[in-house]
Amino acid sequence: MKIGIFGGGQLGRMMALASYPFNLRFSFYDAAKDCPSAPLGQLFGDTQASVESLDAFIASADVFTYEFENIPVAWVERIAAQKPVYPSVKSLAVSQNRLNEKALFKQLAIPAAAYREVNSPDDLIQTVQELGLPLVIKTTMGGYDGKGQFVLRDSKDVAQAWAELERGAPLIAEAFVTFERELSIIAVRSQTGEVRCYPLALNTHHQGILSHSIVPAPQISAATKAQAEQYITQILNELDHVGVLTLELFDTAQGLYANETAPRVHNSGHWSIEGAVCSQFENHMRAVAGLPLGVTEAIRPSAMINIIGQHPNTADILAIPETHLHLYGKSERSGRKLGHITITASTYQALQERIAQVAAHLPNKMAL
Repeated sequence: MKIGIFGGGQLGRMMALASYPFNLRFSFYDAAKDCPSAPLGQLFGDTQASVESLDAFIASADVFTYEFENIPVAWVERIAAQKPVYPSVKSLAVSQNRLNEKALFKQLAIPAAAYREVNSPDDLIQTVQELGLPLVIKTTMGGYDGKGQFVLRDSKDVAQAWAELERGAPLIAEAFVTFERELSIIAVRSQTGEVRCYPLALNTHHQGILSHSIVPAPQISAATKAQAEQYITQILNELDHVGVLTLELFDTAQGLYANETAPRVHNSGHWSIEGAVCSQFENHMRAVAGLPLGVTEAIRPSAMINIIGQHPNTADILAIPETHLHLYGKSERSGRKLGHITITASTYQALQERIAQVAAHLPNKMAL
């Protein structure tokens, strides 16, 4: 079987690497000829995103998936009219648009921040009056790692917020959620509707970018775990989603609040390559290929640390016990994800000690 993957970045690369042992083969659609996935299969795409390049990509594989959600729904519809594509058009349309996403949370009675659609500065002023301050203003589509967002703390900054984000209109304004910590849950759903959930991840961000994750998240009650699994299972089933889906959550005094979904493998799940019985990448490809799902249990406490902007010394990282280095073949650039480091240990205390060791060798220090 040959699988076509929209996007040739590190997520596509890790999906392919995880499932090559099944004798799966791959093609990728990405305009960048030096993308991380380029050595792993046929590469299609051009800077014009022409119909011809898309059709050549469609002809190259038997079934299709994607590594990111910021792709035109029309492209996925074009594939779906000819060949299987997982996750479905519906999953993509919901997850790539924050208004659709919030509407889904409301439909499923999943708690989330109060929100309003914003189409003008006057709408934003009205929203301030209705929801109060602070407000988190976001583009409804696109935006990641803190991009496409503005935290409005003073009504005098309404004009600035609109000026910075208006190209992404309509915008969405969300009431600020006071939370104790940020969590995420990743789950996979098969073509037959079986759902398996990974343990909750505790996520720490630095300047809008995920710094590191610890899994299983410490001090999680059985009720919190059950609530997270219920929410993500509801979403998976409602969307008839096939493959991996991620739900980002705020842990609050009132319980879990949904933040955002991603219809794909996720940065907070990279720990699973070494830390789980079956990684998120392997499980996603199992689902897309119609194969049985793998076990999602954590083997032992794990951490994932993103490498941002500058590369560490390889030997320094690999000298630390139970530490694994994953580089994506990217050139250094401020704010760019160049790779990640996964760490495992027998206890949380030992894990924290190894995280500190790794942090000492990172040239771009983050909140570790």
